[in-house]
Amino acid sequence: MSTQELAITPQDVLKAAKAIEGAVSRTPTKLSRTLSDITSTECYLKFEIFQFTAAYKERGALNRLLSLEEGAKGVIAASAGNHAQGLSYHASRLGIPATIVMPEGTPFNKVKRTEELGARVVLTGKTFEQATQAAYDLADKEGLTYVHPFDDPKVMSGQGTVGLEMLEDIPDLDTLIVPIGGGGLVSGIATIAKHINPNIRIVGVQTEAFPAMKETVEGLSLGGSNITIAEGIAVKNPGMNTRKVASELVDEILIVPENRIEAAIVMMMEIEKVVVEGAGAISLAALLQYPGRFKGQKVGMVLTGGNIDSRLLATAIMRGMARDGRLSRLRITMMDQPGMLAKVTEVVAEVGANVLELRHQREFGAVSLKLTEMELVVEAKDRAHAEQLVTALEEAGFKVDAAKTV
Repeated sequence: MSTQELAITPQDVLKAAKAIEGAVSRTPTKLSRTLSDITSTECYLKFEIFQFTAAYKERGALNRLLSLEEGAKGVIAASAGNHAQGLSYHASRLGIPATIVMPEGTPFNKVKRTEELGARVVLTGKTFEQATQAAYDLADKEGLTYVHPFDDPKVMSGQGTVGLEMLEDIPDLDTLIVPIGGGGLVSGIATIAKHINPNIRIVGVQTEAFPAMKETVEGLSLGGSNITIAEGIAVKNPGMNTRKVASELVDEILIVPENRIEAAIVMMMEIEKVVVEGAGAISLAALLQYPGRFKGQKVGMVLTGGNIDSRLLATAIMRGMARDGRLSRLRITMMDQPGMLAKVTEVVAEVGANVLELRHQREFGAVSLKLTEMELVVEAKDRAHAEQLVTALEEAGFKVDAAKTV
């Protein structure tokens, strides 16, 4: 199969770059010295989180909007995420009516944000598939143009401008690690990157919860829980156009576990001081999961979006601290008599740890009536410091059980 038989060509990406120039941010591509040291690579990050809607999706949405025929009544899409916001924002800016169909039960903040960007929001369907069908039906009924989130050639070409900018900034990149959901981003990037440098390696990444593109391209049946922190790439069926490009131009598709994505979100925040969503962190997750595949290479990664739920982020941070040993949950058994609680906290203070939560358990314990259980959540500098605390408590005569962390 030649690239001429595919849905888009490198010239399409170059045209898209000219079309959207000035209307979307030309985000920076920067070397991360710390991540380079950690991963034994030369690691460059493309900060698409700095777009107005905090995601690269603006590029493809705008390129599609600019191709509308004169007299078009408006556009419609089914989306509860970044595609909705990108399309709504640029449609409003261009004076084009936009309708976004979202499943019932979509979080209020996503509905509100999309409406604030100028779109009409229609809530219908229990699932995303039902919402998508409703969007097609409404498009036919009202004469609207349906804008697919990833399988539209204009959308694919617009997303490819991410890769074009990366290679303009860092021409000698060896490898690009790109998230894959439906395949729009990786298709666009692979098309232009292979044109500029036929030897560049394109590595796609999917979560083990939604491995649809790898299954499709490689003829596998991997299953998947369909529960992921990377909502932006939670796609069950890759596009017909995108799967052909991926099959032809993507060198390898890697699968990473959910806990690795979660850890990458926290690492990006702590090291680069930026917030990324699950899909935006999955390239780093792959780099950490498969270090041997990238060692010594000049690697480019796209931070695709930063729209993560605040509560989810807070939980990820706390779980990350637990993984690193900075948070520990200790169950301490002691004599049920005055002064024992004070003695425990005295030991904690002497070691230099900090008590965050304390629960004294008498009624539901399985210990003797003369004993009691206390559950502590403590903060320490690191795992070694937490282990030092456990040792100190045991030396003080307490029985200590430390809960396992994720």
